[in-house]
Amino acid sequence: MSYRAVPLVILAMLFWQSAWQTAWGEAASPTQPDRCNRSAFRVMVDVGHTAEVPGATSARGATEYAFNLRLAKLIEQQLIAAGFTRTVLMVTAGRTHRGLFKRVARANSLPADLFLSIHHDSVPDAFKETWEYEGQEHKFCDRFPGHSIFISNDNADRKGSLLYGRLLGAQLKARGFTYTPHYTEAFMGNRRRELVDAETGVYRYDQLIVLKHTKMPAALLEAGSIINREEELRLATPERQSLIGAAVTDSIVQFCAARAQHKPEPVARQPSPPAKRIGTPAAATPQASPIKRQ
Repeated sequence: MSYRAVPLVILAMLFWQSAWQTAWGEAASPTQPDRCNRSAFRVMVDVGHTAEVPGATSARGATEYAFNLRLAKLIEQQLIAAGFTRTVLMVTAGRTHRGLFKRVARANSLPADLFLSIHHDSVPDAFKETWEYEGQEHKFCDRFPGHSIFISNDNADRKGSLLYGRLLGAQLKARGFTYTPHYTEAFMGNRRRELVDAETGVYRYDQLIVLKHTKMPAALLEAGSIINREEELRLATPERQSLIGAAVTDSIVQFCAARAQHKPEPVARQPSPPAKRIGTPAAATPQASPIKRQ
């Protein structure tokens, strides 16, 4: 082989590698069409907690539920604007764990292609301090800022859940967000979690009902720590919420494209040829029964 041909061979190899290297977890290659049908792809945007059980309390006395609802509504709007018109905002009422199973049942019955639960974080009581805000006493902890993403290995589509978690974490990171690493520390006790992707901040949390029992890929986003006084103020701004919403939207665009890229094409069923029996006239030869797919 001529040495002058080597660079051309290398370029050709790189071209084909980039064209076909759409690995499980990457968006569709620029050399291939985006097969994602956004209008058919359904996302369940779950508002964490309820008005009756509002979750954590922020450093200034606001409820987590209020933060969750505001951000989830914005995400819903941005997804619909991006073409995901079947997006469903899930708002649940009630005081018991039955509400969690209602969320799961609704998502499974629609069905949905992706389940994303929106939350905002706090810390164990042992880390909280007391301060006064607007004449009232409140709890705060200025440690452990940052978001976190959780998936469950018990989910029906664990690989899909991890794929989406990584895509979401990467989009947040690209916008300058950092995840909190404190869930890996021994001082978290029973709240300690396994970090399954240190690059994008994806944790494993198998016990969460909405992640464990959903039949589609599922992730839970803790958008930030509202018990942290500075981060609470940032999370309350439209600019911060819009950035998070954009990260969620772009990650779902990538996820939808990746799933469509790897979705197997339907196989056309060929008619079965007539069975041949020795000694049987052709006119009397019966047709073979179609094979039933299990």
